[in-house]
Amino acid sequence: MGGLVYSYMRFSDPRQAAGHSGERQRAYAARWAEEHGLQLDDSLSLKDEGLSAYHQQHIKSGALGVFLAAVDAGRVPVGSVLIVEGLDRLSRAEPIQAQAQLAQIVNAGITVVTASDGKTYSREHLKANPMDLVYSLLVMIRAHEESDTKSKRVLASIRRQCEGWMAGTYTGLIRNGKDPAWLELVDGKWQIVPSRVEAVHAGLDLYRRGHGASSIVRELHTRGLSLTGRGPQALQIYRLIHQRALIGEKELLLAGEQYNLPGYYPALLTPAEWSELQAVAGGRGRRTAKGPVPHIITGMRITLCGYCGRALCGQNIGTRNRLPGGRIQDGHRRLHCTSKAYGDGCPVAGSTSVAPIERALMSYCSDIVNLQALYGADRAAAPRARLATARERVADLTEKLERLTDAMLASAGSVPATFAKRARELEAEQQIQQAEIVAAERDLAASARTHLTGADEIWRKLSEGVEAQDTDSRLQTRQLVADTFERIVIYHKGVRPSETPPGMMDMMLVAKGGTARVLRINAKGEWVAAESMAGACT
Repeated sequence: MGGLVYSYMRFSDPRQAAGHSGERQRAYAARWAEEHGLQLDDSLSLKDEGLSAYHQQHIKSGALGVFLAAVDAGRVPVGSVLIVEGLDRLSRAEPIQAQAQLAQIVNAGITVVTASDGKTYSREHLKANPMDLVYSLLVMIRAHEESDTKSKRVLASIRRQCEGWMAGTYTGLIRNGKDPAWLELVDGKWQIVPSRVEAVHAGLDLYRRGHGASSIVRELHTRGLSLTGRGPQALQIYRLIHQRALIGEKELLLAGEQYNLPGYYPALLTPAEWSELQAVAGGRGRRTAKGPVPHIITGMRITLCGYCGRALCGQNIGTRNRLPGGRIQDGHRRLHCTSKAYGDGCPVAGSTSVAPIERALMSYCSDIVNLQALYGADRAAAPRARLATARERVADLTEKLERLTDAMLASAGSVPATFAKRARELEAEQQIQQAEIVAAERDLAASARTHLTGADEIWRKLSEGVEAQDTDSRLQTRQLVADTFERIVIYHKGVRPSETPPGMMDMMLVAKGGTARVLRINAKGEWVAAESMAGACT
């Protein structure tokens, strides 16, 4: 027999590693190697502490998974030996899966030796002693049943604790799931970690202002702040904004059942602030911006070509010949119709500078009278109406489902197929309407966040930064544009090109929950006329 001897140890609880079993196995492995004239490989540490063999954590993210990958790749010499305390150290998964993992090792020409009973599992040995294969299966069945029983017992205990917390009869700790990194447990009570709480608030503030995850991570690093202490990662930002721990809730998923435990942690945000954050996140997927001079109206799927209806995209060109201060020349920041990408072209071809459009937009929205013309009296009326309709529809569907369920329970024998089909249809429609409720609530929160009172002042303050091509100002403006407008339609040669004077263009602004206004813009970015949509189209 050639090859090397490897020793693998696994402890589901790291405290087990402090005992004598580890030393005993290392001594056994050294003695076994010496007795068989093989070399014990001390350079490769095969140890998994705190990783469950029942949930296969030691395979997914542990040393045993790395070893099995090395076996598959042929990097473990044929004739090598893997020594374990017992087969339950290798796996406590379902027996058929556990035996497949043993077979993977054995079929690669590697011998498994169990220190607890001195048994050997190799192709030659199992061929001569097939009952040992049956014995290994019985050991794996017992190990799985033990872990399965323990898992169910622990799950039931945690479920009782969750239900007790929600009923107010249990106020202790619930040892399940991950706790937020901005908290630490001191004498059984949660205490905030000031530096990480500062990082959380700074990160959320940057996110609300329109910064992307990578930009936020860089800024936090510049300020010497960390969300977790494990190094900056953009993924941390996307996880953070959806954590209900921000409002003090602990979230647990137990056997497919979701538990939200209010008041479990100290809250960093109020419910209103959380709702506002989710409203921002709800439209965030279409608000990312690239480059040092992000465009403020494109990349959000709201700015369209007035001639073909396709989306408009922004492009910065000739960035080598910049103006003083690093600004890009007006003519080098362009708007293009994306119709070419679809192969059908646009009836009014050509691109245009986005600079005059930006100036006209900022100027128009900096006047409260213009904003009132866009929105009318109550901009929250539309999302409120959508919300009421969706809630009414959900209530109606719930009532129909209850009646159908009662009929199915009352039916003798098997449930008619038409009943089951109708129940599925009602449930699907109910999910659609629930999603509509969430969307309407987000739009309602957005309308409250950008209430008209003081909105003109916000636009005015951002105008100078937008013109100066300041990245932070332009990102904040993108956020404001996305919250304010449902559509921005550009006619780069006027609504009626044949009747539009040279150098003039038209822009239609459609406010969320409001009306539409058409602006006529000259080459300098001055809007020279504003009409209602109906007036402009007559």
